[in-house]
Amino acid sequence: MFKKIALLGLVALAFSCAKEKDGFTLDASFNEAVNGKAVKLLKAEGQKQVVIDSTVITEGKALLEGAVTAPDLYFIAIETVRGNIPVILENEDMTVSIDTDSIFNTRVQGSKENDAFNTYQSYMMGLQKKNQSLSQEFRTAQQTKDSVLALDVQNRYKTMVDENMAHDIEFMKSNNDAFVSALILERHLGNKNIPFEDKKEIYDNFTTRIKDTRVGKTLGEAIEAEGATAVGSVVENFSAPNPEGKTVALNDIKGKVTIIDFWAAWCGPCRKENPNLVKVYNQYHDKGLEILGVSLDGTPRQKDAKAEWIAAIEKDGLAWHQISNLNYFEDPIVKQFNIRAIPATYVLDADGKIVASGLRGQALEDKIGELLN
Repeated sequence: MFKKIALLGLVALAFSCAKEKDGFTLDASFNEAVNGKAVKLLKAEGQKQVVIDSTVITEGKALLEGAVTAPDLYFIAIETVRGNIPVILENEDMTVSIDTDSIFNTRVQGSKENDAFNTYQSYMMGLQKKNQSLSQEFRTAQQTKDSVLALDVQNRYKTMVDENMAHDIEFMKSNNDAFVSALILERHLGNKNIPFEDKKEIYDNFTTRIKDTRVGKTLGEAIEAEGATAVGSVVENFSAPNPEGKTVALNDIKGKVTIIDFWAAWCGPCRKENPNLVKVYNQYHDKGLEILGVSLDGTPRQKDAKAEWIAAIEKDGLAWHQISNLNYFEDPIVKQFNIRAIPATYVLDADGKIVASGLRGQALEDKIGELLN
């Protein structure tokens, strides 16, 4: 129940009108234990870590240099030391004092981005301590079978989560020219407890400088995609090959009600949900229900993605239309809907307007019954 609350580095506040520097310097000091060790400045690119600069620690000192075109999140890594230190790089002169015995308490100084990062990180560390305390209380309640205490802890945990979300929303709204706000919004993109309209309002309020960062551009694409697939939106037509290789388009098969079901042969929760879809289809197909399955098969882990896709269709008894480009999460239809996890479902009316999304099990069956009975 108690998920570890990640410490996200963040930033804010106004920027001066002075001429920007051409590059950055990061002047780092260390305790003597790591003299002679390598220190690297890293950037995450997908699953890879790219080295931006590196040097050797000499007499407790190291200087890392470079230039960035826009603020972004980077990490400092020290040879033989466990863990990385997050830093938001901008073209400024920055300093950092690193005690390798308490690396997670490290704070970068010398830029407005990192000053705000430090403030937010301190807030998150306080939140983490509360989370750890509640986790311990909950374990005690389980061990002693104290249901009253367990319920109380659960309620306090929910309050803490709600307060954290409110804090983050206020931070983003108050710091619309801060890269850290973009990082927070990116983390909350999949949060169903924040209405899409609120996320869009926060993004729209960001300055052009923030929208033009790497994260800002990603957010723009995600917000656009979510807006196009929000309840009330009309889905733009799409098409892909079926198992026989014939192109099938959404507009060709729409019924009085249509379920678009994103799934894959490798997805356990999807396969577990399939019997419910079969039940709903059999019950309501004659009344005008159509289902269009969009498979995310095509992961590199699959030896023969198409064969596994077809086998899953046959094994699970999926009698409705199925399409796939067999390109995993890179499928253009997946990108159109901004799918980040599966199973994912969208319910359309006869005009192709989305009337519900994210429904499974009995909730999906009830919605289809409401629309067709």
